[in-house]
Amino acid sequence: MSMLSVSIELEHPLELLLACHDKVRYFSALTDRLADHVRQHGVDAEASQAAVNILRYFELALPNHHADEEKDVFPALGTLNDAAVNSAIATLLAEHVRLDKEWCELHPWLRRVAQGVAQQDEVPSGTASFAWSYMAHAEHEEHMVFPAIERLPPETVASLAHSMRARRGG
Repeated sequence: MSMLSVSIELEHPLELLLACHDKVRYFSALTDRLADHVRQHGVDAEASQAAVNILRYFELALPNHHADEEKDVFPALGTLNDAAVNSAIATLLAEHVRLDKEWCELHPWLRRVAQGVAQQDEVPSGTASFAWSYMAHAEHEEHMVFPAIERLPPETVASLAHSMRARRGG
């Protein structure tokens, strides 16, 4: 299995969501390490490859994860009519908007690093914030809403799993 793929054979939506969060943590931390590396050593082949990998994850895989949540999981959880879960979902959706904005600010720099043309002194000030914000966001989802998936009817869980696998071509 490649570093960027997530097995679509996972049967339960929670397994797929948690596997995605493992990747979110990995690539967020890599973004922070990349910034430190570029500050210390400039853009070398290792930095360029790391930027390519980060871009691939955040441009290709992460949008599927956000779609899983926004189009399938969060609406399904809304049917539980649980005020705490609904409030948490609203918070998480606002975090998605903020994280997308942070990504848009970081993206051009990562493109330049991937192309080997970024300068050592142009590392955006928000790289650490972006990395740690994404990791915290994953924690929030795992503790605030993902446990409620277990309260959904089995047919809803099966439908979620089907939609998530279909989104990835499975």
